[in-house]
Amino acid sequence: MQVSITGRHVNVTSNVKEHVMDKLERCLGLFPRIESVKVILDTEKRDQVAEIVIQGADHIRVTAKEESENLYDAIDRAIEHAERQMRKNRDKVQDHHK
Repeated sequence: MQVSITGRHVNVTSNVKEHVMDKLERCLGLFPRIESVKVILDTEKRDQVAEIVIQGADHIRVTAKEESENLYDAIDRAIEHAERQMRKNRDKVQDHHK
C-alpha cells in the first residue's frame, strides 16, 4: 500500500505523518485490495481539513473529507469515514448466499 501525504497551506510535521500512518495501518490494514492512499491536509480559515482518497483493485475508489478545528480530529474522522465506506463496499461485493 502506497501512502502519500500532502499539505496545502500546512506544514506536515513528522508527528502528523506518524499519526496518519499509525491510524491507516490499524484501520485499513483489514482491506488487502488497497493499492494506494492519498492524504491531503489543508487549512481553510479557522478549520483544518483532512481529505483521504483510497484507490483499490477493481476500480474501487473511496473519498472522505472532514473538517475540524483540530487537525488530528479531522484526520481521525476522515479515516473512520473512509473505513466505513470500504467496509460497505466489501460487504456489497461479498456473496452472502449459502
